[in-house]
Amino acid sequence: MTDATANFRMLHTMIRVMDLDKSIDFYTRLLGMKLLRRKDYPTGKFTLAFVGYGDENDNAVIELTHNWGREQPYEIGTGFGHLAIGLPDITGACERLKGEGVKIPRPPGPMAHGGSVIAFVEDPDGYRIELIERK
Repeated sequence: MTDATANFRMLHTMIRVMDLDKSIDFYTRLLGMKLLRRKDYPTGKFTLAFVGYGDENDNAVIELTHNWGREQPYEIGTGFGHLAIGLPDITGACERLKGEGVKIPRPPGPMAHGGSVIAFVEDPDGYRIELIERK
């Protein structure tokens, strides 16, 4: 880190969502994050909700942006990869998430080229979340 970037830190990652309540439920109830804040912006016709595992002063969080009146799903595009979350029991988490109807395009298992045990799940809008087993 250079002196010019010594005070930089990651704040949040923003994703656009179709159904804010469904997305908040996914990230809080199913992935264990906390709803840190939520605010409507009537003049801009959008709502922002911030979710994460800890206070925004010390942790990077996810900003869920809901644009009012949107009728078509967003195209996730080819540039976005995934968000990553570490947890101790991927198999148990995936069983629980599957029971809640969450899509699991890559079931738990070791990485193809060795290393960590991972899985991929999808949020209600199709954003991929990589789960990485951390004991």
